[in-house]
Amino acid sequence: MTPEKEKEKEKEKEKEEDQVVLDAGMKRYRNGEIWEFEDDMGVSDGGTGVLLGLDGGTTSTVCICMPMVPFSHSQLQSLPILARAVAGCSNHNSVGEIAARETIEQVMADALSKCGSKRSAVRAVCLAVSGVNQPTDQQRILGWLSDIFPSHVRLYVRNDAVAALASGTMGKLHGCVLIAGTGSIAYGFTEDGKEARAAGAGPVLGDWGSGYGIAAQALTAVVRAHDGRGPSTMLTSSILQSLGLSSAEELIGWTYADPSWARIAALVPVVVTCAEAGDEVANKILLESVQELASSVKAVVERLGLCGQDGNSAFPLVMVGGVLEANRRRWDIGKEVMNCISKYFPGVIPIRPKVEPAVGAAWLAWNFFMKDYQKAYA
Repeated sequence: MTPEKEKEKEKEKEKEEDQVVLDAGMKRYRNGEIWEFEDDMGVSDGGTGVLLGLDGGTTSTVCICMPMVPFSHSQLQSLPILARAVAGCSNHNSVGEIAARETIEQVMADALSKCGSKRSAVRAVCLAVSGVNQPTDQQRILGWLSDIFPSHVRLYVRNDAVAALASGTMGKLHGCVLIAGTGSIAYGFTEDGKEARAAGAGPVLGDWGSGYGIAAQALTAVVRAHDGRGPSTMLTSSILQSLGLSSAEELIGWTYADPSWARIAALVPVVVTCAEAGDEVANKILLESVQELASSVKAVVERLGLCGQDGNSAFPLVMVGGVLEANRRRWDIGKEVMNCISKYFPGVIPIRPKVEPAVGAAWLAWNFFMKDYQKAYA
């Protein structure tokens, strides 16, 4: 054997060894200590089983476990929550695939452990997570789930906006949802299954109107004011005080030490406070954010024709997210967005969900499962 071939053989062997280590690590992760509680449970998995609904965002991931009861759709709201678990970010675009996968599996294991169920008791899982933008994203995550659960479990993967919509429509996919939290997105469905979205492309490509977008513009305004390229603003002293910094120059180090989206977005209350105190720069940032959020909804509604040919037809608009829910005395972003949208579409029906999106995901799991069941036995 020539020296060149020996080197090639050694490289191939190294690659094989690396892959074995990786596979072993993932096998331990999928079937090892995370699921050790199943070995000690001794619980029967008989009966109707359970559903899992997951809402995974940039800030946190919530998993809800509900019983798989053959109710009619109108009785969905009476389904009890057997367990609830919370974990960190599961957006693979934000934290990477390995961390996202680990978070998803851990939060599902926690929920099942809390309610005393095993994976074999699960009938359906609906994972609604931010970062699911293409069919390839869906297939990748479906692959993760299929490695975790037995083959009988029905698996569904959607964007987190879909679960948010379902939380306001009892699992029915019709109408539009606007999410404005750390990120922002507008997503809509027609009754015949057509769908459209606007925004939700992340901070680089423009989640304007989101918590991150508002806070990032505020930080930029502080830097511009310090440089003399922009007007002076109350944001400077307020943000520096909030962060425990002494000068605008220190903002650069603070920002890039950990430029995570949620960390930046946490400054939104400071911006709102400055706007309420009469700061023109902060007020302008919020006004522009309202316009951006309203324009995202407008784009989705018009593309799907939810407003009808005359523009006056009724349709539900589910509003979710910390930015929209932060009701303040003088500056209520959600109220301003709704006022703006109502001018475009008089028939809009605003809905503030009484349940969290993870419950909406569980309702979706029930609806999807029942539809598949009915098709199979029709």
